[in-house]
Amino acid sequence: MKRYIVKIMMCMALGIGIGGCASSFLDVPPYSQMSPDDYFSSSSDAPTSLVNAVYNALLQTNMHGFPWIGVASITSDDASKGSSPGDTGTDKQDLDNFTFTADAISFDNVWEANYIGIIRANYALSTLPTLGIDKEKEKRLVGEASFLRAYFYWNLWRCFGGVPLITFVPDPSDEEQQKLSRTRATSMQVYNHILSDLDVAVESLPALSYLPALELGRATSGAALALRSKVYLYGGHWEEAARDARSVISQGVYDLSTPYEDIWKEVGENTSGSIFEVQCRGLTPATAIGGFTETQGIRGMYGWGFNTPTEDLRSIYDANDVRDDAIFIEAGQTLWDGVQVISPTENTYYNYKAYVSKHSESATEDSWQSNKNYRVLRYADVLLILCEALWNIDPQNEEIYTYLSSIRQRAGLMPVTADDYATSQDLLDAILLERRREMAMEYDRFFDLIRQGRLYDPLIPISALGEGKNPNSRFSWPRNALFPIPARQIQLSGGSLTQNPEY
Repeated sequence: MKRYIVKIMMCMALGIGIGGCASSFLDVPPYSQMSPDDYFSSSSDAPTSLVNAVYNALLQTNMHGFPWIGVASITSDDASKGSSPGDTGTDKQDLDNFTFTADAISFDNVWEANYIGIIRANYALSTLPTLGIDKEKEKRLVGEASFLRAYFYWNLWRCFGGVPLITFVPDPSDEEQQKLSRTRATSMQVYNHILSDLDVAVESLPALSYLPALELGRATSGAALALRSKVYLYGGHWEEAARDARSVISQGVYDLSTPYEDIWKEVGENTSGSIFEVQCRGLTPATAIGGFTETQGIRGMYGWGFNTPTEDLRSIYDANDVRDDAIFIEAGQTLWDGVQVISPTENTYYNYKAYVSKHSESATEDSWQSNKNYRVLRYADVLLILCEALWNIDPQNEEIYTYLSSIRQRAGLMPVTADDYATSQDLLDAILLERRREMAMEYDRFFDLIRQGRLYDPLIPISALGEGKNPNSRFSWPRNALFPIPARQIQLSGGSLTQNPEY
């Protein structure tokens, strides 16, 4: 197992995929006779490369590509399956209609991708203290691996609730480890472990202002604080969520100066409104999220046409809201780079945030390997987290209007005051509406609806979640509050993994 993991570290640091190498990350053959000592003595930069391999897990297609797009976006009222009626995207039609089962391949893809990242992080965290490197460097690398492991578990927790809590490199000869690897921890245990990893990251990572320019894109204390604030928000820990959001603001390195329409262009990558991005380059070997833009591109021009914005989403934008122009691509439209969209198009809208210019940005001939960075955490997200947390602490807090107005003013809307809302509930509704407007098509909306309790009514028709949903389907509570544990993973566990309710 150790020889295999070392091989994985080497391959993935170079961007070489491992698809087809093994049927399960817990059941793998030795691919190399190189020992860990051989590997780590061969390069002075081996400790950094070890953590780079954890970052590389972020680039898996199954991590942030087509499966994740289906699970985290097509399920929401922001998006429909799109594409053509006859192209189901394997299971994307079922995700769109809430007719999916535990056999849906996207759930298995997302599960496996995040556990690949977790195992790499575990290997880094267990190995770094044994290498005798400079303590400050070790501290920072441990912080980065801890941040990334928290992120992987964050994805799993929001999707599935309680999952196996693996904090070690599995040893096939250790029966107790094998049992833990195939047994679900409780949702609260996983949640607390995410926070524990983020505690380490917050204390170990430098602020963005101390990050060398050549290391832009690595995790920072700002990223750890932002993610911890979001985790606390989901858990209803308002004081802690507000505290961490304030800490991000107080670092003084983030702002909203980047025009909204530029955020998702190449010129908007790693700018002052961005806290953490997956760094993607369309190079050989590939260092990009395979298929991220191709699967969402304009059908008949640049891609497959999946994950299309809904009429319901379009209806929430005021006429002078500049965010509208940054989210929706329409038939016949001239895009920012001068490209004219075909007319008619198979779908009413396409996702502008996933668009890459083939002549005005550093795109490559291989459209599957896009240079589009994946935005994980944005400063605007932190401000909206703070607004929501402050409302839950004290709806009369005047700071709420300051932060809410800053989001609105960049969007071309008027600032707001207490006089604009008759009740505190009206203010909360405005905060949540602004969150949807600002973060549209950014893979949070379905999880926001669940945590806000807005999908708990079993009579809500899926058609109410946006144009394109199957009117004969229904969101079912508690069934759809979590996704099913993938049937394949239950089979690989020998039946040890238990299923979520009603699947």
